[in-house]
Amino acid sequence: MLILRCPYCGNDVDETDLAPGGEAHIRRHGPGSTDAELTDYLFQRENPRGVHFERWRHAAGCGKWFHAARATDTLQVFGTYSAQTTEPPQEIRDAITKARPGWSWREFS
Repeated sequence: MLILRCPYCGNDVDETDLAPGGEAHIRRHGPGSTDAELTDYLFQRENPRGVHFERWRHAAGCGKWFHAARATDTLQVFGTYSAQTTEPPQEIRDAITKARPGWSWREFS
């Protein structure tokens, strides 16, 4: 079972108390975007085997959205952080690098 720590209320909660929100750090394009940019935003998502950054909502608790860094193949959680963060914090990237040297995900590594 997946257990994540809510960065807002500090509770360790299992996946039954959470609502998934899909991939984190999706770039949104403005009103002047092209059809291709809008299509990429709406439909193109990564589904890696390994390190992934996701959005979660503490639905049965504080109700706030947050991001989680985890490995999809082992369920290893590297950390959670505020949803208002535009990129993963350095300490989480360091934890991933320590566990999985040479990892990469988009422009984060």
